[in-house]
Formats: sequence, C-alpha cells, structure tokens
Amino acid sequence: MRILLVDDKKAILEQLTPILEINGHTVQIALNGLAAFEKAQTEIFDLYIIDHLMPVMNGIQLSKNLIKNPLTLNVPIIFMTTQNTSDILGSVQNLFFHALIAKPIDEKLLIGFVEQVNVENTRRYLL
Repeated sequence: MRILLVDDKKAILEQLTPILEINGHTVQIALNGLAAFEKAQTEIFDLYIIDHLMPVMNGIQLSKNLIKNPLTLNVPIIFMTTQNTSDILGSVQNLFFHALIAKPIDEKLLIGFVEQVNVENTRRYLL
C-alpha cells in the first residue's frame, strides 16, 4: 500500500516510517498539511496517516480538503492526535477519518488499523 504519512515532528516520521515499510508499505512523508495536500494532488496514495496539530495547515483542514477533492475523496484516513480522542470525536461534526489513534502511537494498534484499511481497500478494488 502507498501511504502518505503527515506529521510536523520528524521524530514521529522517523519512528513510524520504518515500521510501515517493514510491514510491506511504501511511505512518502510530508511535514505539514499544505505539503501533504500538494503531494496528494500529484501522487496516488492508498492511505493517509495524518497528525492533528501542525503548522501551515492542520490535520482537520487537510482532511477536509482531501475529502472535497474527487481524486482523494475515497482514500482512507488514519488520524493521529495528542488530544483526548473523545474530545476529537465530540468536536468533529462530520467524521472524515477511518480510524483515530492517540499519541504516543501504539505501533501494534497502528499496524492493525493499517491492515484493516488494506483489507477494505482490497475488497473495494475487487468489487
């Protein structure tokens, strides 16, 4: 699966990229929402893993822009946050992400979400 991993913290990118790659995925990175949105306009991804709080364009703004675009509308999103996940679920009126994961990232949980998305994408492409 081709994954766009978006986070302004290089440590997070350096932590998660090898984990995803070891599990057979190709990973591109972006340091903010605007850079990610620009990549999403020129490259095809099967999954976006997006941080919540970032400079330039935050994760909510990025996600809303992705679902407004016909090219990226159906690509699943895993949303990462340092905030209380219940607060995020309560504050986002239209849930635009496939999964929500709290930081610090539980690597096994993240891979579980990625594999779940991978199975769902495979089913969608086969139908």
